[in-house]
Amino acid sequence: MKRNMGRIDKFVRVSLAVIAALLVYFNVVQGTLAYVLLAVAAVFVLTSLISFCPLYGHFGLNTCKVKKT
Repeated sequence: MKRNMGRIDKFVRVSLAVIAALLVYFNVVQGTLAYVLLAVAAVFVLTSLISFCPLYGHFGLNTCKVKKT
């Protein structure tokens, strides 16, 4: 797997995951939507940790800066 996520993209994903987790924790969002938000947050964190998003690869997107040598 090649990296296809840049630093800013990873920061945004982790920030959204934290916000989603806080919304669930403080019972702003409840029920099925809470589970969906937590699942999306988990995917965001996982893809940020490995710097690879399968959807980016599918659509040919790349936000990672390539080092020229």
